[in-house]
Amino acid sequence: MATRNALALAVALAASGPVGAADISPEMLEALKPLQDRLARLESRNAELERQLAGAGKSAALEARVQQLESASTRMEGAMASDRLSQSEPEIATRLKAVEFQALGMRKQARMVEALEGITAGVSLTTLAQHANGGAAVNGKPESQLSWRGDAQVSLPGGKIGTTEGALFFHFRAGQGNGLAGLNPGFSAPNATAFQLGGAGQPDDSSPILAQAWYQLQVPLDEKPLKKSRQHLEVTFGKLDPFLFFDQNTAADDETTRFMNLAFVHNPLLDAGGGVGADAYGFAPGLRLAYQNDQFKPTGWGVSLGVFGSGGGAAFNSSLKQPFVIAQAETRQRFFDGLSGNYRAYVWRNGHATPFNNSSDTRTESRAGWGISADQRVSENLALWGRYGQSGKGRVQFNRALTLGAEVTGNAWGRGADSLGLALGWLRASDEFKANSATLDADGAGGPDFGWSASGAEQLAELYYRWRLNKQFDLSPDYQLIRRSGANGAAGAAHILGLRAQLTF
Repeated sequence: MATRNALALAVALAASGPVGAADISPEMLEALKPLQDRLARLESRNAELERQLAGAGKSAALEARVQQLESASTRMEGAMASDRLSQSEPEIATRLKAVEFQALGMRKQARMVEALEGITAGVSLTTLAQHANGGAAVNGKPESQLSWRGDAQVSLPGGKIGTTEGALFFHFRAGQGNGLAGLNPGFSAPNATAFQLGGAGQPDDSSPILAQAWYQLQVPLDEKPLKKSRQHLEVTFGKLDPFLFFDQNTAADDETTRFMNLAFVHNPLLDAGGGVGADAYGFAPGLRLAYQNDQFKPTGWGVSLGVFGSGGGAAFNSSLKQPFVIAQAETRQRFFDGLSGNYRAYVWRNGHATPFNNSSDTRTESRAGWGISADQRVSENLALWGRYGQSGKGRVQFNRALTLGAEVTGNAWGRGADSLGLALGWLRASDEFKANSATLDADGAGGPDFGWSASGAEQLAELYYRWRLNKQFDLSPDYQLIRRSGANGAAGAAHILGLRAQLTF
């Protein structure tokens, strides 16, 4: 009721015109107080309503923003669920996929590198052109031949057992050319790179063979990692090249880069003389044990023993009862003001060897001998080498063999990668061969076609120059002289010119 009176009074005052403060009575002022309080509350409520309305607008905008973000998240999830790229998907999804693909590619490369770690491989191709004068050939006419040989090798890690490490090795070989087989029969072979499949019609077949396949364990004996060990044991077994582990020589051991005559590549009694008893291509199944002591590096010493199948060609019949056995002792020394040298001595026995007067495998015999191999660098540009072999038992064509040589690097004439090699050899005919050489072919024994009385020794000389064109390619002109071929004093001298091209990767 008071509020109504106050309002009526306010209306009346407003209708009567301006009123001063002196015209308002205390009763009137008392009646206006409720009205003022009411107006204050209305203004406060109005402000609160305005704030609520403003907040409601902001909430609507936030809700719209949240919905937009949820929609974008849904699109992103859909885009990332597929490996494919699309123009309609968000740009960030495209970028994330690109980064993911790159990361996957890097992980694949890392896995590939990890899988290939420890694997080594090499490929080489040897082509050799040779020409021999007419006096060296059986038919009295000049002999020429172009031969080739390819080798591929791969070494794989063979696992670890503690500090023991293993390796697996494979070697494939192919080629064509018999190496001037039309020359007068002799003790040596002028083309040690010659490789050709045997059998009727095989010369046209250049299919590769598995030459070597072996596994090797290296066992440190001082409880240190293999690379830091000063003593270790090696165990090797499989199909091997015996000369890879025995009768090594730094200056005369590789017919593809150094001397070409077989008598200068390995000990002539073992290789050219056939004492090693391997198959027709020079390989044999076997087992090798070796001990190496490097406590006083760079000098050191070692001993090794090899047992290989022998006889019967690839069949190696009875090879377990009568194997080819070779034992070797070696040492590395520093002479001539610290220059390196290697010295090896070895003995061998072949219980299933073929005598010189029998080319079949129906009759075999025991054969034994010993030899040494040495190479020594006497200056930065000159290395000397030599081999000696002597037969102690068995019917062999020659029972003593001496080969000597030198290798000079091209530093003296500004060609450090080139080298010049010279070798001399004497292959002394055995007493048994001297007594039977004149009748070997006539008696039907199936031996080599000699037919003269042998005496003295076959004499050899070889000179080569290796010209390095680049890291992978060498050219080597070569000259060989063979006198008294097969220890025949009446045989004409053989002059053989050759040119070898060698590619190595």
